[in-house]
Amino acid sequence: MTKTADSTDAPAGPTEHAGRASRMSRLTVAVGLLTVMAVVAALYLARAFVVPLLLGILASYALRPVVNWFQARHIPAAVAAALVLAALVGGISWIAFALGDDTAAMIEKLPDAARKLRQTLITARTGGPTALQNMQEAANEIQGAATDAGAKVGARVIALKPSEPTTWLRDYALAQSALLFTVAAQTPIVLLLTYFLLASGTHFRRKLVQFVGPSLSRKKEAVRILAEIDVQVQRYLLATLASNALVGIGTWLAFEALGMEAAGVWGVAAGVLHFIPYLGPALVVLGSGIAAFLQFGSALHALAIGGVALLVAGTIGMGLMTWLQSRAASVNAAVLFIALLFFGWLWGASGLLLGAPLLGIFKVVCDRVDALKQVGELLGT
Repeated sequence: MTKTADSTDAPAGPTEHAGRASRMSRLTVAVGLLTVMAVVAALYLARAFVVPLLLGILASYALRPVVNWFQARHIPAAVAAALVLAALVGGISWIAFALGDDTAAMIEKLPDAARKLRQTLITARTGGPTALQNMQEAANEIQGAATDAGAKVGARVIALKPSEPTTWLRDYALAQSALLFTVAAQTPIVLLLTYFLLASGTHFRRKLVQFVGPSLSRKKEAVRILAEIDVQVQRYLLATLASNALVGIGTWLAFEALGMEAAGVWGVAAGVLHFIPYLGPALVVLGSGIAAFLQFGSALHALAIGGVALLVAGTIGMGLMTWLQSRAASVNAAVLFIALLFFGWLWGASGLLLGAPLLGIFKVVCDRVDALKQVGELLGT
């Protein structure tokens, strides 16, 4: 009696091998997507911890050359870090004190400006219904017709009352006020973290190099990667600070020449808000245009002020800053814009600030790791 070979013992054919490879490929892609989703969710949920940590790290990168300059003159790192942070906080406090009167005057005029703006809108509306009002009335009529059509025969139709005015603006103002309080509460944490990172010197770098293993070649490669990260981040921060300072000074001088009130406050606002690419300059253009309209009572002046703010932000900021950032981080400008959109969605205004340096760091790591060099080429210029 002959034995028949079991089908399971037969060697796998080319078709079966291809099927297994396809299943493994799909499984790898699925695991990768789940890992990315888990990391994004963790970054979002831990933003209260991650954002101050990253801000402190970036601040330490920006101030490290100054601390090194003091250390070269035989000043201890802890003392040098304290001096640098004290000078930074003192300079910001002096600017805030110098512009305090103008800022307080602007805040005091806000209720009158809001009433004037409302009266202007009411006066413009008396000439006839606007397109938005016509659309709202048409929507109410359509909703009423749908209600009448769906009502039972003999049922009394209740007249629709005009909807109450929305409170989205008030809710948005409250949300932004809460955001300002959150940023103010995180400032001491960021300063303390920055101080400890500056005072520790290269301690964390030495500890990080030890994790790569006992191989001397790997340690040298890790040192080169960290050195490149230092250079790239410092170049990015230098480009950002230089372009924002030019935006602030240019806005201040232009508004002063056009007779704009509190031109210095607007210059500082333009320089600070320009840390948030694209959105910050838009807020300055809109706010300065409204303020000019309320001050001069002329739409032409409002357009002139808003146009000048847009011109300064466009030439110095969106043009020069984007080019400098892309050159400093060796990242394509389109990829940089996409990264800003992603991190802005993830962490809000803080994400817009952190997106570019994080992308630059990731690009440097990709360029130095063989398995990720193709990703680095994709992100490059």
